[in-house]
Amino acid sequence: MSLKYAVIFERAENNWAAYVPDLPGCITTGKTLDGTESNIQEAISGHIRTLREFGEPVPAPVSLAREIEVPPAA
Repeated sequence: MSLKYAVIFERAENNWAAYVPDLPGCITTGKTLDGTESNIQEAISGHIRTLREFGEPVPAPVSLAREIEVPPAA
């Protein structure tokens, strides 16, 4: 059974960053959004693998990210 974790992507001046709220310390960067998405998939897999190797519990995915549209400020 696969797990689905919420990932937050942030645009920086020269690159992208991503982190997983439910997996503290699971972060990555990349030059492009696609590259960063690929990197965070790898980071999540490695993070979970490491937790299991050390006998630590794997946090359940409980966070949810959604875009909320708001009107422009007057």
